[in-house]
Amino acid sequence: MEDNHIYQYSLLNALMDGVCETGISAAKLASKGNQGLGTFARMNGELLLLDGTVYQLQAEGNVRQADDSDQIPFAVCTNFVPQQTKHVQLKDKTDIDSALSGFNDHAKNLFITYRINGHFSHLKCRTVRGQEYKGQPLAELGKKQSVETYENVEGTIVGFRTPKNWQGFGVAGEHLHFIRADRKAGGHVLEVQAEAGVEMQMAVASNVHVELPTGEDFNAARLVTDDAGVQEVEG
Repeated sequence: MEDNHIYQYSLLNALMDGVCETGISAAKLASKGNQGLGTFARMNGELLLLDGTVYQLQAEGNVRQADDSDQIPFAVCTNFVPQQTKHVQLKDKTDIDSALSGFNDHAKNLFITYRINGHFSHLKCRTVRGQEYKGQPLAELGKKQSVETYENVEGTIVGFRTPKNWQGFGVAGEHLHFIRADRKAGGHVLEVQAEAGVEMQMAVASNVHVELPTGEDFNAARLVTDDAGVQEVEG
């Protein structure tokens, strides 16, 4: 993949429909970029690709390095090369959006990828526990998610900002995942504060490559946009 091009496997709408039995391998995803987000088969935890290594962020905040053969039913990644680096304070998640909007005023309808490194005074993260039956929708899983809180930790947040008018197509979505510096805790970010400031790297992405599954489950999916369901699970 070229620098700051986005690769995505499957659609968020399919994940909302519970289509997540199989996918691409973790090794294939890692070959597409150096950072990214997603989930694993049966939505067992959150996925974080960081510096070429795929991590599985599990319930209760545990972390394991994925095997090359692990199946990835949905993911988005990029070969991230920052176009701007700045020091920002974060009172809450809205300050991330403010920093992204101020980074490039001609990117409202483009994708922005980012990475935040440093000391976080507060984080609340969730992880999905995995399907209890085949086809269980993501919105239902979100009601039983594991939520952990971290205070005064070093680590990294990887995120993607999607144009509002693209979200109905099931492309990307608003995702940001955290992993602690020691790689022993992490999850999908619900709340974040960095009162002393952190380093934020950003890049605009105007090229999106989507690979769709060809299996029967995907073919049978309704692929109906569920904005309320996405908002509930994404926080």
